[in-house]
Amino acid sequence: MRPLLFVYGSLLSRVRHPMGTRLRGEARLLGQATIQGRLYSLGRYPGLVEAAEGLYPVHGEVYDLKTPAVSLKWLDVYEGIVPGKPDRSPYERVERPVRLASGETLTAWVYLYRRSVRTRPEVLGGYWTPPPF
Repeated sequence: MRPLLFVYGSLLSRVRHPMGTRLRGEARLLGQATIQGRLYSLGRYPGLVEAAEGLYPVHGEVYDLKTPAVSLKWLDVYEGIVPGKPDRSPYERVERPVRLASGETLTAWVYLYRRSVRTRPEVLGGYWTPPPF
């Protein structure tokens, strides 16, 4: 399987966040893509949760990781994953199907938000607009 990563927040190429710049140095952008779920604003960044019902496309990008073991290690740290303690991690990295703009469906790693979004506003339309960094 190809080591792919779906991003939907601060790592998007249009955001120009330093960690996104690092990602682009370690991966090749395959292009725009969507994933099914719901996107919520967490303030300075978004959180993607799986939709229990219905089809809700969340828009992002897919990257082909050149050295996945290296990239996923720092990405896990960036996303706040605590190894061996998923209850203390706000996100979890899982593999899910994503659809490229061409219509092709691939499997990619994605970071899903694990905490409650009950009081968080949903990002309608599934396109996250970042605050200035």
